[in-house]
Amino acid sequence: MNWKTKVNEQQLRVGVIGLGYVGLPLAVAFAREGFQVLGFDVDSERVEQINSGQSPVSDVDSEELQRFNGSGHLEATTDMSRMEAVDTLHICVPTPLRKSRDPDISYILASVETITENFTPPGLVILESTTYPGTTEEVVAEAFEKQGWNLEDDLLLAFSPERIDPGNEQFGIRNTPKVIGGYSEEAARVAELIYSQVADRVVTVSSPREAEMVKLLENTFRSINIGLANEMALICDRLGINVWEVIHAAATKPFGFMPFYPGPGLGGHCIPVDPLFLSWRANLEDATTRFIELADEINRGMPGHVFKKITEGLNKFKKSVNGSRICIFGVAYKPGVSDTRESPAFNVIEQLLDAGAQVEYCDPYVDQFEVAEQEISTKKQSEIIADEYDAGVIITDHDDFDWHNLLPKFSLLIDTRNGLAGFEIPADLELIHL
Repeated sequence: MNWKTKVNEQQLRVGVIGLGYVGLPLAVAFAREGFQVLGFDVDSERVEQINSGQSPVSDVDSEELQRFNGSGHLEATTDMSRMEAVDTLHICVPTPLRKSRDPDISYILASVETITENFTPPGLVILESTTYPGTTEEVVAEAFEKQGWNLEDDLLLAFSPERIDPGNEQFGIRNTPKVIGGYSEEAARVAELIYSQVADRVVTVSSPREAEMVKLLENTFRSINIGLANEMALICDRLGINVWEVIHAAATKPFGFMPFYPGPGLGGHCIPVDPLFLSWRANLEDATTRFIELADEINRGMPGHVFKKITEGLNKFKKSVNGSRICIFGVAYKPGVSDTRESPAFNVIEQLLDAGAQVEYCDPYVDQFEVAEQEISTKKQSEIIADEYDAGVIITDHDDFDWHNLLPKFSLLIDTRNGLAGFEIPADLELIHL
């Protein structure tokens, strides 16, 4: 196959498996450059939604999606047999942790099995799903080779870690460097050629293992530093020091310091999960991961610290958690998005419910939210009246919250994000920080 000709003449047919937060933006990026894109997903409702021009992902504009639908550059399907019609397949499926806190790569394995049953070589398969070092070479390559496919001639294989940051308006696929590790030199060359169509810079490393490790290092770095910030918050709380003031002042140093901020716990698919992929794989080789495990312990303990702060606040009003009415502000894992994956709100609300509290939430981005199979009632901020709740708890500090109107309606607020910095706090409002 002459890959350069296919790319230059826009004859390349791109396939994307998994049309979620990672796969759909990638599919749109290729469609934007004039390539024919076919997206595969097992969720028929999601496929129908995409084909009707309604984006299920906040980072993809519905109007742009409709334009690509209309031009025929982007189509979604549940029909896996249509994989025979594409030249490349980008695997963008979830890789969660099991309850035992070890990697669950079952979605990757299912995708590989589907490819072997439907894809017609020659072609290129690129794994983008975050996973532990060695997955591409030890699991994916072996599965293809068992089918008798030659990974030099029949099928090219590479790994390229996704770097999608939902809600980030500054950095997207185009201006975020794309890292690539090829199973062979030819696979790396072709993958670099293809990704250079949608990314301004492509960084090629020596093998898939290095590329897999890049993603884990990036998020382990964040997890450990957030863990340090959270530990500083706990220490400052004991010493009566404002941790936010300390961090902001430290951040004025123009060298040798990078600010990270405490919070009610880690959220999103990457930071709470990826370091444990690395820890699990390292432990198989009898390598210790003390930093990773300590940071994970601190970060997982933060929802409990928030619960303690709620309890202390209610005690000041001679109230117990049992029977108190609590409003949680923000259940998405970060501001400006509807994504609730691994949100610390789950753990905080679960502890409140177990203690007998009556919990509702307010989040302009999240219409439904369940904790332990119990649907939590939602409240629009315009519907909140004075003294309706015994306490409010800021878990996610969306810019959409109208605190000028909300503050006078509460006598107790627990701010876990420093979201009320800069607002004038009413004299009769008890404000408790993390």
